[in-house]
Parts: sequence; C-alpha cells; structure tokens
Amino acid sequence: MMASSGKETLDIKTVHQCNRCLGCKTLHPQASIIRLDHTNVEQHSIKFDFYTILLMENDIEDCCCCGRKAYDYSNATMVFLPPEQTFDMHKNRVLPQQGWLLAFHPDLLYGTTLEKNIQEYTFFFYRKEEALHLSQREKDKIIECLREMDEELHHPIDRHSQTLISRYIELLLDYCTRFYERQFITRENKNKVLLDKTDRLLDDYIYSGKLKWEGPPTSAYCAENLKLSIAYFEDLLTFETGKTLPEFFQLKRMETAKRMLLDKENTIKAIAGQLGFSNTQLFCLFFKKITGVTPNEYRYSQN
Repeated sequence: MMASSGKETLDIKTVHQCNRCLGCKTLHPQASIIRLDHTNVEQHSIKFDFYTILLMENDIEDCCCCGRKAYDYSNATMVFLPPEQTFDMHKNRVLPQQGWLLAFHPDLLYGTTLEKNIQEYTFFFYRKEEALHLSQREKDKIIECLREMDEELHHPIDRHSQTLISRYIELLLDYCTRFYERQFITRENKNKVLLDKTDRLLDDYIYSGKLKWEGPPTSAYCAENLKLSIAYFEDLLTFETGKTLPEFFQLKRMETAKRMLLDKENTIKAIAGQLGFSNTQLFCLFFKKITGVTPNEYRYSQN
C-alpha cells in the first residue's frame, strides 16, 4: 500500500496511522506487528513517534546499508528506533521489501516492568549502521517471539492485554541483548581495532593539554572521533574492558603518570598539571590510592 504526501519525511504519530500507511489492520491502539512485503512509501524518510523495531530479511542491499560486514551473520538485520526518530533505508526506498515491523507506543509501558527497564536496552540509541545482524537460529527465535506477540494482539483486549504484550516485547528485547553480545564476540578483531583507536585518542587528549582546560574526555568526544553513537561506544567499551569510560580513563591516566615518572626531567608538578590535576597534592593522593606508593617512591623504585 502506498503512503502519499508532498513532504519528504512522513511523520507517523500513532500506531493506528502506521497501520493505515502500511496497509495493516489495527488490533490494538498502542502496539502492532506489520509484515513489510511490498510496502511502498513515497517519502525519502519516515519519522515514528513511538518505539519501532525493524527486522529485515534476506536483502543484501538493505543489510549492507545497516553496517553489515563480511564477518557478520547475513540471515536478517534488526534496527531499533526510539520515539521521534527519523529513519531511511537508502536512496532507493525507505523500508525493506521483506521483513517485519514492531511498533509500540510509550503509553503501552505505563505501570509495567518494561517502563522501568526500557532505558537498559541501549541499542535503541545506536546508529542504523550499528544494527544487529542475525544468524538463522537467532532470526527464527525473533520471528517466534513476534508470532507469539501477534497471537496476543489478535486476542480481544482485556485487563491482561497490556501486561502480556509488554512482557512479550521485553522477552524479545532480552533476546536482542543476548544477540548483540554475541555480535560483539564475533566482531572481536574489529573491536580490538576500535579499542586501539580509543587508546591513541586518549593519549592524544592527555598530551595535547586538553585535560588542563576541558577536563576528562566524555563519551560524546570519543564517539564522535570514532564515528560511533555514544550508546554503542559505551556498550562496546564496557563489554570489552568491563569498565566505564571514567574508569578506563583513570587507568590510562595512571599509565601515563608512570611513564612520565620514568623521565627524571619531568617534575611532579609538571606531571600533575599535564594530567589535569589542579595541584600536586591531589595528584599524589590519586597516585598513592591506585598504586599504594607516592609518585616519588615509584620513581625511585624504577631506578
């Protein structure tokens, strides 16, 4: 079914409007599962005012525009959109030719466990190019979840509907969390390259003197330089190192301090300033807290 408008972006405000645009019957005003066979949208992009999950099947062009590489699985690809996110597939079309779309309005989550947990599913804030690429087994599990949810949507609405639908959505998101962690593992070599780039980026940040004037680097700074979303960068760093950026940077700062202490030409005051400490005393307290010895004691022990 064709959705027509003179605008380049189709702004879909409700689940019911989404169903109408994509030729699907509305079974529930706040949730819908739509098969995407032969959809035709004239606009260059779509803005969804609710949570949207796209499952794209067996289309090389669609999957590659979503960041799929040779080391990724190629049976299906998933993209997750938070409310008010604008989406476009590529220049030829907005939506995939084959797949599924799950739409659910934030109002559906009120009073449910998913309302409390939705922010934990950080992949809603990933870029399209950081999509999830599924194996056949993973794809089958996701479609199984969608079909079970669809069965519930066909049940007449009653006082249990909201709870059951939200639980099905939460189960699907939990599987996606598992599959994203698997993808981090299969991208191990790529991730090591990104971690090496992060190391060099933080080294440059320290030696450029930015610590003195701008304070510690932020996730936004690192993500922008690595051409990643903030959420993907933070999840990748935590998965690979077990540490948040502040924790990781503290270790990097300590490594730098140790290297600088090996050079007798570097005074404690100069090192403290280079590493962003406002005075020598704070640096010494920080150093001893981490290493158990003062900077001078460490310097003497290395000579």
